[in-house]
This record gives sequence, structure tokens and C-alpha cells, in this order.
Amino acid sequence: MAKARAAAKKRTLSPRISFARAYAVHLFTALGGACALMALVAATERNFAIMFAWLGVALVIDGIDGTFARAADVTRAAPRWSGDVLDFVVDFTTYVFVPAYALVIGGILPSPVALPLAAAIIVSSALYFADREMKTSDHHFKGFPALWNGVAFHLFLLKLDTWIAAVLVVLLIVLTFVPIRFVHPMRVVKLRALTLGVVVAWAALTIYAVYRNLSPEPLAAWATTACGVYLLTIGALMPRGRDA
Repeated sequence: MAKARAAAKKRTLSPRISFARAYAVHLFTALGGACALMALVAATERNFAIMFAWLGVALVIDGIDGTFARAADVTRAAPRWSGDVLDFVVDFTTYVFVPAYALVIGGILPSPVALPLAAAIIVSSALYFADREMKTSDHHFKGFPALWNGVAFHLFLLKLDTWIAAVLVVLLIVLTFVPIRFVHPMRVVKLRALTLGVVVAWAALTIYAVYRNLSPEPLAAWATTACGVYLLTIGALMPRGRDA
């Protein structure tokens, strides 16, 4: 019934209004690119807490713009502009490019290998973003889904030995091309309530860590990491449903 009412409402809107709504959604998505620029400037100034704050804003935009796009029926109302392409462009800058840059200049990786590893992050992620089969039929990602913003955040938070950080980066680059499943927190049905609860806890803890300039109490840092490890591994541990 609700879907029928929504469809009837769309039919009553004039083409100009429908286009304006759809284009506003595209503008909203594109704001993530502006967040990437602000994050890059903050990283250049070595203000990494502010950098992650801007990347967090971009993550929120990315998390809700799809809902707006479906409500505005952007594919029908503004067919000239591809929301998928726009989303990929913005995501690559916020999920991959800025975090890779931060890993180089932030002293997180050993200086002899920092730039080559960052370049490997960029190349492997570009190939991943171009993969038409990056998702399974039950909405898991195949291979590590280039969430380098999250990886960089935890490396800045934990302040591990640089060579340990380098090994973790190499492992995740390799996992980009291994068909291990990684959960999409919003779309995977199995354990959704638990997973969303972990996402909320992780978000609250990351906000606190940013507020503390990436130097929270050790318990808070490791609790944040525990949430991250759950989100990173639960997809591979779930019993397989029907996947492509």
C-alpha cells in the first residue's frame, strides 16, 4: 500500500520537480568529494583527527544518499547522470586515495616501503572498484572491499610498529583479490541486528577517538578495534547462503 502511494505521488510530480529532486540527490552525493578535499588538506597539515572527521562526514553521506536516490527515483528523473559512477568517484577519493596519502605522510608505514605500499593500495583498489562481480547475490563483498579509510583509522589509533602495520596492509591488499566474503552491514540479512549494533558501537567509539585527537584510553581503543575486527571477519565466518 505504501509503495502504491509513493508511486502515485511520483506520477503527480512535474518533470521539472522530479528532475530537481533527483539532481539535488546527486549534488548531495558529490558533497562527499568536497569532504575528501577538506580531509586531504587536514592530512597535509598533519591534523589527522580532523581528516578522519571529514572522512566520517563523507561516510555518513555515502550511507544515506542511496535512500534519497531511491526516494527521488534518480535513474528515471535524471537519466543523464549516473549515480553509480558518481558514487564510485567519490568513494574512491574518500575510501582509498586520502587514506593512502595519510598512511604515507603520517609515519604509519616504514619510510622505505610507505610510498610503494600506498601505490599498491591505489592500484588494487582501482581494480576492485572496476570489478562487476564485487558483490554476491546475498549482498556480501567478494574480497576486501577497499575500506582503507577504516584501516587507516585503526592504524592511526593503535600506533603499531610500522613494520607490523606494513604486513597488515600487504595482507589486505592480497585479500582484495581473494574471494573471501566481507559483510555489507546495511544489506546482509544474517545477523543484521547484531551487526548494526556493532556498527553503532564502532561509530560512537570512533567519534570519541576523534574527539580525543586519536588518543583515547587503551580500553576504548581496543574496544573500537574489536568492533572493527568483527565487521572485517563476520562475513567470512557466516554460513554461506546462495551467492554468485
